[in-house]
Amino acid sequence: MLGSFTSNHLVYLLNGLMWTVVLSALAFALGGLAGFVVMLGRVSRFRWVRLISQFYVQIVQGTPLLILMFIMYFGLSVFGISVPALVAAAIGMMIYSSAYLGEIWRGCVESISKTQFEAAECLGLTRWQALIDVILPQALRIATPPTVGFMVQLVKNTSLASVVGFLELTRAAQVINNSLFQPFLVFGIAAALYFAVCYPLSAWSRSLERKLNAGRR
Repeated sequence: MLGSFTSNHLVYLLNGLMWTVVLSALAFALGGLAGFVVMLGRVSRFRWVRLISQFYVQIVQGTPLLILMFIMYFGLSVFGISVPALVAAAIGMMIYSSAYLGEIWRGCVESISKTQFEAAECLGLTRWQALIDVILPQALRIATPPTVGFMVQLVKNTSLASVVGFLELTRAAQVINNSLFQPFLVFGIAAALYFAVCYPLSAWSRSLERKLNAGRR
């Protein structure tokens, strides 16, 4: 027998949405910090640093996000390390984000003309000073649209955390559907909630891209 969808179910879904936003924010903040380090490694003047950073990026980008979560949640337990579902999901997504954000930002930094570095050196700036004071402010303007676009993908990828038992929006929808047996209704509402979060970010990304392109004309 089919159950009835009530306001309590909606509250349960909204609670799952809240944890989806929390997980996305953690993954983006921590992944951004690690991604900045990856970006610095990818543009380093030292070849061995560039190779290590490139190897890290290739390994992470070649590994499914779900596998990273499994390693954090199930793999560490083999060594007697118990990791909560939120922590496992956040670490897995942080590793995933760091590789992709590092590559996005590396491409933006390298898109800046090398003459900018040369001009900074002529002014007596060190390479680090040139990077921080001259290159990164210009690269930030270019990097903002793809970074916001990646945030949209990150929000949707939080649904994978349901597999390790984390109660985010998708997991909340699964729990409700198991009692109501109304998949079109329950998952339709969940999809609408994802859309409510992702669409403003997508629109913002498109707006930033248009402004950037207009500024180049």
